[in-house]
Amino acid sequence: MIKNRLKQLWADGKPTINGWLSIGNSFTAEIMAAQGYDCIGVDLQHGALDYSGLLLMLQAMRASATVPLVRVPWLEPGIIMKVLDAGAYGVICPMVNTAEQAAEFVSYVRYPPLGSRSFGPTRVNFAAGANYASESNGEILAFAMVETAEAMDNLDAIASTPGLDGIYVGPADLTLGMTQGRLPPAFDREEPEMIEAIQHIVAACKKAGIAAGLHCGTPAYAARAIGWGYNMTTVSNDVRMLAGAAEANVKKFRELTGGSSVSAGSKGGY
Repeated sequence: MIKNRLKQLWADGKPTINGWLSIGNSFTAEIMAAQGYDCIGVDLQHGALDYSGLLLMLQAMRASATVPLVRVPWLEPGIIMKVLDAGAYGVICPMVNTAEQAAEFVSYVRYPPLGSRSFGPTRVNFAAGANYASESNGEILAFAMVETAEAMDNLDAIASTPGLDGIYVGPADLTLGMTQGRLPPAFDREEPEMIEAIQHIVAACKKAGIAAGLHCGTPAYAARAIGWGYNMTTVSNDVRMLAGAAEANVKKFRELTGGSSVSAGSKGGY
């Protein structure tokens, strides 16, 4: 089986950068995978795609050395096992609130005797190379998302779950969960209480000997997170980068030509 490069990079003490795909398009996935990311996550939870789109995206990413990760919609065995059979080398599971849920999640990622994953590696049997069945338990990554007040209360127990490889932090939901809507959802938090929470999570991961990942909006904030001890940082996503680059080009054109502008997101005909 082809080895999971993320595990080796972390063992060597190297920080890693993760890309993020929310647009269900194989060409977008191919382009992103060619840019030098250590890994790329495909978002089945909030992304504009389904399983059939995911499969094509994983195939398009195969030509690169980037490690394919998938965020599943929920803690549900069917989709977790199906994305693994499609070729995911890591699964990110949202809204894991207790150690019991973390253990349940891990069981869906591992074949017996370490878990309850059903055998049927339809595509990954070809994409990952020989001996997948015997080696995958040691190569596939299981990331639980801690993003609620309940999860923060159970943080140490979740981090200590046998077989869990890491915790992935989505700052937007974490902020909503911890402040009950008092603060708006966003990346790159600067509020002292949120920075404290983000640093508390990475400390719990270090104590448990597992990896920590954080979704960031900018490279500068991602670098700060690496300094706090995070092993993996996601920088933006395909949607935000497409919108940001397009907006910047239009704005520059208007400045240079003095032309009238059409407000972003305006509706109507031509």
